[in-house]
Amino acid sequence: MHESVQNYYGKVLENTGDLKTSACCDISSMPDWLKPLLAKIHPEVTEKYYGCGLVAPHLLDGCKILDLGSGSGRDCYVLAQLVGAAGEVIGVDMTPEQLDVANRHLGYHAEQFGYANVSFKHGYIEQLDALGLPDNHFDVIVSNCVINLSPDKDAVLREAYRLLKPGGELYFSDIYADRRLPDAVRQDEVLYGECLGGALYWNDFENLARRHGFLDPRLVEDRPLEITDPALAKKLGNARFFSATYRLFKLDALEPACEDYGQAVIYQGSIADAPHHFLLDKHHLIETGRIFPVCGNTWRMLQDTRFAEHFQFIGNFDRHYGIFPGCGGALPYDSDNASAGGEACC
Repeated sequence: MHESVQNYYGKVLENTGDLKTSACCDISSMPDWLKPLLAKIHPEVTEKYYGCGLVAPHLLDGCKILDLGSGSGRDCYVLAQLVGAAGEVIGVDMTPEQLDVANRHLGYHAEQFGYANVSFKHGYIEQLDALGLPDNHFDVIVSNCVINLSPDKDAVLREAYRLLKPGGELYFSDIYADRRLPDAVRQDEVLYGECLGGALYWNDFENLARRHGFLDPRLVEDRPLEITDPALAKKLGNARFFSATYRLFKLDALEPACEDYGQAVIYQGSIADAPHHFLLDKHHLIETGRIFPVCGNTWRMLQDTRFAEHFQFIGNFDRHYGIFPGCGGALPYDSDNASAGGEACC
């Protein structure tokens, strides 16, 4: 499967127009505050980009970032502008043709930015230990529509957890299915290359994340995918697919469920690109200045991470009130494009 994916992204695809579905490419979800950064990216890097969703959380200045499956380097060069001269961005990819594009324009982007803080490594995202990357080193690990292409997703999440600092996060976009896919779909080279054949059933993914230490996976945003190619749609049958962005925090004290301790937070509106509200995940759109009830896990995701100074914290863990209502096991994605937000913890 590695060889198949390398061939598809290195030789079959010449640019984004060669993709048969929209699964791997969606510029529409890039927030407005990030779009000006794309103007500084070399055109060839953008043309060879095959990603989905957004992979740039707030507050990255000075951070160390690892991009899994960095491809032509587009996201690395966007993130380089966000972390600044004091930060560091490392991209890992297995496809030589994609790495050639990324490395060819290192000098161009250093001149554009006024500093050089990006590097690329050839390797497999399941074998990050072979690249000499240190434990507990990265503040944020990102990935853009790549983990679904991995034949060993266990190893990817295990390595990501090892490499993250305590309080760090794996923030990534990928493709998920509403059911487990049959072997005929999973082994189809075109469907795999189009980010569909390797898509995990969403509940299997969330359980996998918990097994590797990411105890409370948080869905940030999602959109349904429309399979417009009739031949591919016929192969996929009734399976539905979604592009989704998750954030997984490395926090040892997280609990398996959203427990209520009577706590609340107040967002101070002090993040430059989010003056009116802070979006932690799909169910936590926290308005500036408003008391917002949270579960114990959400409290820790804000207090024990780089976000702490931007919040006031009310309460403690002295008294437990049970579990927040609504923490069920239903499909978490929207079937239409309804907006995220709300006050309830779950």
